[in-house]
Amino acid sequence: MVNRVVVGAHYGIRDWLVQRITAIVMAVYAVILGFVVLARAPFDHQTLKALFAPQWFRVLTLIFVLSLLWHAWIGVRDILMDYIQPVAVRLTLEVLAILTLAGYAFWSVTILWSP
Repeated sequence: MVNRVVVGAHYGIRDWLVQRITAIVMAVYAVILGFVVLARAPFDHQTLKALFAPQWFRVLTLIFVLSLLWHAWIGVRDILMDYIQPVAVRLTLEVLAILTLAGYAFWSVTILWSP
């Protein structure tokens, strides 16, 4: 009998599905944003402030940002798992990636809800 060695964390179908869903969310947001920008031409600072004034648009933008960060995390984690063999180095890089993405999330929230 052959003992099978299982490597990795078995993310498989869940992460594949998350990648597709977050890509769809980002694509829909990009299309909506494109239509809004085209409809409000010419575009200046006041128009941009007015665009992000409604709460629903801020929430929509936050959903986009969170989708982008989750999508990025799965991609970065998979690359690190595939190409960085020493566990300590890989773990260090993963922690740095998580901290960086969390910082981006915090920064995005402060930008979206700043006065």
